[in-house]
Amino acid sequence: MNNPLLKPFDAAPFSEIKSDHFLPAIKNGISIAKKQVDAIVSNSEPPSFSNTIEALEYCGELLDRVTSVFFNLNSAETNEDIQKIAQEASPLLSEFSNDIALNLDLFKRIEVVYTQKESLDLNPEQSRLLEKRYKSFSRNGANLPDEKKEKLREVDKELSTLSLKFGENVLAETNKFEMLLTDESDVAGLPEGAKEAAKSMAEAKGKKGWLITLDYPSYIPFITYADNRELRKKLALAFGSKGFHNDDLDNQEIVLKIANLRHQRALLLGYSSHADYILEERMAETPDTVFSFLNEILEKAKPAAEREFKQLASYAKELDGIDHLQKWDGAYYSEKLKQKLFDLDDEKLKPYFKLENVIEGVFTVAHKLFGLQFKEVNNVDKYHEEVKTYHVTDTEGNFVSLFYADFHPRPGKRNGAWMTSYKSQMRKNDKNIRPHVSIVCNFTKPTPSKPSLLTFNEVTTLFHEFGHALHGMLANTTYPGLSGTSVYWDFVELPSQVLENWCYEKEALELFAKHYETGEIIPMELVEKIKESATFMEGMATLRQLSFGLLDMSWHAQDPGSIKDVKAHEKTTFSATSLYPNVEENCMSTAFSHIFQGGYSAGYYSYKWAEVLDADAFEYFKENGIFNREIATKFKDHVLSKGGTENPMTLYKRFRGKEPKPEALLKRAGLIK
Repeated sequence: MNNPLLKPFDAAPFSEIKSDHFLPAIKNGISIAKKQVDAIVSNSEPPSFSNTIEALEYCGELLDRVTSVFFNLNSAETNEDIQKIAQEASPLLSEFSNDIALNLDLFKRIEVVYTQKESLDLNPEQSRLLEKRYKSFSRNGANLPDEKKEKLREVDKELSTLSLKFGENVLAETNKFEMLLTDESDVAGLPEGAKEAAKSMAEAKGKKGWLITLDYPSYIPFITYADNRELRKKLALAFGSKGFHNDDLDNQEIVLKIANLRHQRALLLGYSSHADYILEERMAETPDTVFSFLNEILEKAKPAAEREFKQLASYAKELDGIDHLQKWDGAYYSEKLKQKLFDLDDEKLKPYFKLENVIEGVFTVAHKLFGLQFKEVNNVDKYHEEVKTYHVTDTEGNFVSLFYADFHPRPGKRNGAWMTSYKSQMRKNDKNIRPHVSIVCNFTKPTPSKPSLLTFNEVTTLFHEFGHALHGMLANTTYPGLSGTSVYWDFVELPSQVLENWCYEKEALELFAKHYETGEIIPMELVEKIKESATFMEGMATLRQLSFGLLDMSWHAQDPGSIKDVKAHEKTTFSATSLYPNVEENCMSTAFSHIFQGGYSAGYYSYKWAEVLDADAFEYFKENGIFNREIATKFKDHVLSKGGTENPMTLYKRFRGKEPKPEALLKRAGLIK
């Protein structure tokens, strides 16, 4: 019992945990959960909702807590020890989850309850849980004959190991690349803040000059502002070829294996493709719906994207005599053209977006909409000194959630931004157990002379992840498996994407967009320019998102067995959406962590799907005032607090009064008038 993970804990006891605590705690958690499942199966009483469905829902709480701490650290603060443990623990967890999913005696009890559902007088949440539990067994092989069950176990075990390896390779590739520049002319064009950050990074490694890496806060400014085209190319090739070097970090074989194993798994379970299997439990329901949806938007966006590309290409030619616009030119000339057309660039905006002010701003927006208060506390254990912790309370002072926020890149942290949780909300023994929620980002670090000043894109990212966090914090359900973000994958992006809209509104910007030196509120003309430029190059941006969604479906909505060459497959898939010349050295799939490591396989379309919902939802706010408490309360009561307790379209219509239409999105994007 010296293992802190095996003692009862509320907030994760990070400072007490050593790497070698994890594996024993995971094994112990599995052992306890197995006993709990055995107790359900051997119960001599007839199966009922409480002794079978509810009992199963509360099984494995210790294991859930331990694995959430472990896998969150593996993303945000990993090291070789943790990665080794992950390789050992993942197959054990996969095996255990199959032990449950393929337990025929357990399934028979669930089936008995399921067949009686009409006579059980269940409330909507109970009905949803019963439905979800029954389907999770029937969809995951409980009815399979023994030899197929055995095959399924092998496939799942291999998949869990492969996706971990995929992610480790991407992280190693990101950390491996460094571009040290010693001639000041090589950083010409870079904003002062980016130059200072690059200098600090070089100094931290005992080097002289400017260090550029593949971490977003380093990569994005360089690719956007650096005048040296050859160096932009070098950086873009490194960024675009992660996992594509035919070396020990190469992901091509892993991509093919994952796609084929997922397909095998789907066939074993009686589905014609991985996408058919996944989409059965999504709002979209079928691959055909996804393709129709993506192609409908493609049809509207492509002419606009082609016009924008032509405009960009002529501008680059006129400015610098560039004959063929390449991928490493896109961000650079877009930024220059945006400055010319709108007299607006990130450098003008950044002084108004000091990280601390933006955090305060997102808290104020949450307070005005949902009555939440955020108080920074220093008595909560953290996994890194940079993490900030907050107690969240409601208007009556009741505790709502513990909130962790981790903002800057580090070597042990994967790129990108995400929301996660350490403890789910649930009701148990007449107690409403409140959640512990976290957001992890990779924003520009402070430098010796400047605080962390965010680009406008980073501001919207912070609001986006905070929208997910609100979904977790405001959860108010009975069962942990239906709580917070445990919703259909194409619904989960609604709360995050809808919150981004506040970043474009004067009324919201005036709350937090203050100059970090003078305290001056962002001038109205800049706010107008932000709004005007919001649809700048939106056709190209939409096409890019659609290309990712179509690439995802190309791996998962068909038999991938005939695909032998990852790059050739990509080229064919991108032919309908590509504007730039193909770059032979680069490959998207080998670093497409969303679909080969995260949970977005056959689900990348959901970003666009949720944009339709969010544009429609925000239109409702705009019609009634962006801080209208009545509309906000409807959103909280029918969407944020309800989690996955009912069908998402039912919840959405209860909030909005009608189904969404793509028009609001297309109008907002400037793709239709």
